This record gives sequence, structure tokens and C-alpha cells, in this order.
Amino acid sequence: MNALRLLPIPALLAAAVPAPVAAQDAAYLADVAKWRTQREERLKADGGWLTVTGLFWLHEGSNPFGSAPTNEITLPASTPGRAGSFELRQSKVVVRLQPGVAGTVGGQPIVGSRPMADDGSGTPDVLTLGRTTMHVIARGGRFGIRLKDLDSAARKEFKGLGWYAVDPSYRVTAKFVPYAPPRPISVPNILGEIEEMRSPGYAVFTLAGKEVKLEPVLEAADARELFFIFRDQTSGKETYPGGRFLYSALPQNGTVVLDFNKAYNPPCAFTRYATCPLPPKGNRLEARIDAGEKTYGDH
Repeated sequence: MNALRLLPIPALLAAAVPAPVAAQDAAYLADVAKWRTQREERLKADGGWLTVTGLFWLHEGSNPFGSAPTNEITLPASTPGRAGSFELRQSKVVVRLQPGVAGTVGGQPIVGSRPMADDGSGTPDVLTLGRTTMHVIARGGRFGIRLKDLDSAARKEFKGLGWYAVDPSYRVTAKFVPYAPPRPISVPNILGEIEEMRSPGYAVFTLAGKEVKLEPVLEAADARELFFIFRDQTSGKETYPGGRFLYSALPQNGTVVLDFNKAYNPPCAFTRYATCPLPPKGNRLEARIDAGEKTYGDH
């Protein structure tokens, strides 16, 4: 009698799969599970996207803020009624607090007034008032204040993300065709603005028997990752209507690995106060990508 027939089912399955292959698959599943857990932790963290509760565009001059409804920038009830103002003059923003209001930037108390570096600098200055933070964003020549509340309803009510089951076939090794030099491509955003971003080339691969092409962009001149913004035939159905994000390592030896099991929603899926980029024209796919993060809420 065949000895394998005497084994229980789990042992039979183990015997049927070579140990190195089984170990490799288990390691991959564990890697994706860890990545997804970390993704949720970043959303729930202090200052994560679940804490974003407001976006206020500044006008030239003084823009008062506080919890009173008469302020142009309305803060949570836990802050003073009139806390201070942001003063925008010739593309520079200065914060000024009312006497007796305690606030910090980078852990240092504000005395009088203080310039505020915007997010175009890479590391914006963050004003902290109790459990509320604010920083300056720059978009298309405009400047705004992004408000975060550590006690936001979205953070308290977060029930976790929905995902497709991990499918190793959606981890693809794509041919990478470089542009020499990198080309500017037009990337729209939800504000209706267009930003020109640099694309170093395109990735091309076969999915379900069809050729798929995606153009990544570089978020900075010294970027160490490729950033893909794409929309597919699950968008607006099982996944977020505006598309999803995916990062990959830079190409090596003419190829790039795209793991769609790690595709995820942009911040706009969690708050209406984000300014998300949308997929460029060439990244609106006819194919379905049944992998990665599913839609969340109603944003």
C-alpha cells in the first residue's frame, strides 16, 4: 500500500508540496500580512489620515482660527474660542497666537509670531494646540491649513480595512522600458489642477493574457521608489472610484516587481480634506486588478 495514503490530510498536503516552495509561499503570505497590518497602523496613528478633519484655504492677510464659529478656520471645541491667526503675505505664512494661548511648533513654545514652512519644503512646520495640529500645504500656487484632530470621529469609529485575498499571481515581474531622459507627464488631482511630474519610463507585463502598461512617477528628484497611480475595472465597484496607489523598488536589470496585493487607497478614501492625485490618462486600465485594498466608507 502507498505510504502516503496512510497520512492524515494536512500531512498528505505537506508531503505533496516540496518544502522549499511551501516555505517560500508562507514567507510571502506573512510579508503581505505584515505590510497590511502596518498600513492600518499608519492610518490609525497620531497624525494619520483618519485624524484629518479640515482644510482651509488662506487668503492674503489675516486668517483667524479658534473654536468660535466666527473664525475663518474653525477648530474643535477643545481649543480656545479665538486662538490666533495665520497671516499670508507674498506666499509666506506666519502664525500668531492670542495672549495666553499655549501652542508649540516642533515642541518649542510660540512666543509672539513664527514663520511656518509649508509642505513644499518636504517637512512642514506643525502647530500643536492640545490634541489639535495644523500645518500649511501648498497646492498650485495656493496655501491652505490642514487640520488634524487626534479625537476625530473617523479615528474612533475605524473598523479596519477590507482586502482581496492574497493572490501570488498578482505579484508580477514587469519589463521596465526607460525614458531617456525622464518625461514630464500630466497628473490631475481632485481639485481639478494638473501637476507635471517626471516619469522615468514604463512597466509592461501580461495579466490574464493581456498586455498591461503602467507609467510611474518620481515624487522627488532623489526618489528611491517608483510611484504608480492607477485605475482599473474594479474602480468604483469593489475598489475606490478614484483609483489606487502602488509603490515599487527602482528597476533592476531592466525589470521591476509590482505587487498588487499591496495596492492601497489614496487618502481621499478616508477624508474629504485630502488633495489626492488621480491616475494619469495612460494608467486607466481596461483590465481588472482583483488584488489589494478594497473601497472604504463613502468618500
